[in-house]
Amino acid sequence: MDKPKVVLGVSGGIAAYKACELLRRLTESGHDVRVVPTASALHFVGAATWSALSGNPVSTEVWDDVHEVPHVRIGQQADLVVVAPATADTLAKAAHGLADDLLTNTLLTARCPVVFAPAMHTEMWEHPATQENVATLRRRGAVVVEPAVGRLTGVDTGKGRLPDPAEIFEICRRVLARGVREPDLAGRHVVVSAGGTREPLDPVRFLGNRSSGKQGYALARTAAARGARVTLIAANTGLPDPAGVDVVQVGTAVQLREAVLKAAADADAVVMAAAVADFRPAAYAAGKIKKKDDQEPDPIVLLRNPDILAEISAERARPGQVVVGFAAETDDVLANGRAKLRRKGCDLLVVNEVGERKTFGSEENEAVVLGADGSETPVPHGPKEALAETVWDLVTRRLG
Repeated sequence: MDKPKVVLGVSGGIAAYKACELLRRLTESGHDVRVVPTASALHFVGAATWSALSGNPVSTEVWDDVHEVPHVRIGQQADLVVVAPATADTLAKAAHGLADDLLTNTLLTARCPVVFAPAMHTEMWEHPATQENVATLRRRGAVVVEPAVGRLTGVDTGKGRLPDPAEIFEICRRVLARGVREPDLAGRHVVVSAGGTREPLDPVRFLGNRSSGKQGYALARTAAARGARVTLIAANTGLPDPAGVDVVQVGTAVQLREAVLKAAADADAVVMAAAVADFRPAAYAAGKIKKKDDQEPDPIVLLRNPDILAEISAERARPGQVVVGFAAETDDVLANGRAKLRRKGCDLLVVNEVGERKTFGSEENEAVVLGADGSETPVPHGPKEALAETVWDLVTRRLG
């Protein structure tokens, strides 16, 4: 079979060196990559590097190999175009249809999915002109990945850092796998919770659970690849931030509730994949609870935590908001799931069987998605991203 053809556009920013890692991941995973750097990008990484890593000649000018019409053919033949880093200048040219170099010509002729991974200083990213250009590109069907927050050039820190190349690769892989030019979650804001809450008992102990957060992160990555603006509420996961996702770190169920309610205020969909503790200790010991010789420990009195899923289902932050819950069951899985769906009042409930060696911490999952309309959608055992795709398929149908 022919290798998927990927065009890697590289703009002139200091983050251009990180695109070498993205290129390596693309080529090693079986993609035929053609690098199209701008003239400015070549000040940071030379053409010889791009050619050696891709195994293909590097074109920089529309006048190179004119008989092959590169300014048209490169875009026409691509299965995916990804621009990483995408500077403010490149985003502006793409949004306004300018074509003054080979990369911008390629963007105009491409009829495949296009992914932009912006990288610039915070002030440039937040400028109204850049934000309008990003909105225009998203409205036309491009996936514009949200920049990461972190160290920029010099001593500056803020939003505008190029996401980790491994995470950009995951976005590209998911976009290619779908093979759809128009991202169906473009223009939507979705909220995903992930991980497991921890309820402190003393400075060194807590009540928790086995959730790793991997399913929630798969949901966040998949939504970003489908064009959504994603807010991920992460509870004690230790996982790297997905590309293009705004991550809010929380610890306890109360903190998670506050973060979810705030993020859900303008969300089109909320997916509660986190394992939220049902109870928390009634009292917190300021010092470590000591073991006393010949004495049994004092009982731990528990208080009920807020039911976040039931709360956001009953009081939708906006009309038409879709709410999805997760039910981790150990027995009578479907019967308990149906009862929970009625009790919580959400639109969809993902029900799966859990245990010490099932689901938690695994890269795979198996579930049945129950709908408030009586539907049942089984998802066979497989990668967690497959379940994520099914969930978003069902959500988009309900979003209309």
